[in-house]
Amino acid sequence: MGTPGTVLITGTTSGVGLNATKALVERGWTVITANRSPQRAAGAADEMEIPKDRLQHVLMDLGDLDSVRSAVEKLPSGVDALVCNAAVYKPKLKQPERSPQGYEISMATNHFGHFLLVQLLLDRIKASSHPSRRVVILGTVTANSKELGGKIPIPAPADLGDLSGFEAGFMEPVSMASGKRFKPGKAYKDSKLCNMITTQELHRRLHGETGITFTSLYPGCVADTPLFRNTPKVFQKIFPWFQKNITGGYVTQALAGERVAQVVADPDFAEAPCLYERYRAGAKIAVAGGDRNHPRCIKSGGRAAGNIRRQQFRRQDGYPQSYRLLLPVFCLHPALGPYHHDTLRH
Repeated sequence: MGTPGTVLITGTTSGVGLNATKALVERGWTVITANRSPQRAAGAADEMEIPKDRLQHVLMDLGDLDSVRSAVEKLPSGVDALVCNAAVYKPKLKQPERSPQGYEISMATNHFGHFLLVQLLLDRIKASSHPSRRVVILGTVTANSKELGGKIPIPAPADLGDLSGFEAGFMEPVSMASGKRFKPGKAYKDSKLCNMITTQELHRRLHGETGITFTSLYPGCVADTPLFRNTPKVFQKIFPWFQKNITGGYVTQALAGERVAQVVADPDFAEAPCLYERYRAGAKIAVAGGDRNHPRCIKSGGRAAGNIRRQQFRRQDGYPQSYRLLLPVFCLHPALGPYHHDTLRH
């Protein structure tokens, strides 16, 4: 089960984040929850009967970079791990919604806010004496062009293009990383693609120096999570049924939370390379570009057993080499930095 520590989790008022909080507390961890409403987070934890003495609730609006900075300043000094879970998905928007800093809200919340949070907490996690210092970012198959979910052209697959939207400053009238026309569903996919590519680059650039393991995790399709509350009602009915009966990819919020807790707390994950860890029902673990002799690389069993298929994102897997510019572009942006420029630009 590993050594208990202190972990910060974003987005814990419901869904995977709340269930991950419960699972980690049950493993002996202390959890700092970061949400727009600490009151809602506390109330949700009470309903789950999570012991209050293992929790600390802080106000953090990931869509507001000033809020992220303010929240980090008030955190306790000891943080051993970070789980970037919170996300917004607003597929019915006709025009882009803007963050307080003027960025499209999906990218601002899902990626910019988390990117800044990681940068601000790096030194604290690096200074930790915990044996399993980790940064875990929740991913999605819809942002992976090698997965079926990533190939569905509704509204369009994730694609950052030439990053011209970022290089232009990502302010009005720009609302997409590629600089192209706004598509709300694609804005979410693009933000999660940025999450996953950045996780890979953070691990490649910083793991050797800091000892921190950076991981992108897809815990299975939690088709009834509140993330989909802004989708059409018919979708909210059909999508869970489809995932349960057709694809077999459906997992409960509780099981997804357990899987997040496993990646945070299980000692076996401390030495893993930067991998996209996907739970897949009824299959052995397959490793692409990783160590097949690693203790997590050969396991089998049913869905409930929590099998993991690991995929290492590589440029030849459909992500252009230019995407490695993501870190320097973000770090040199006035709103997000400067943080760790010398470290991140090599």
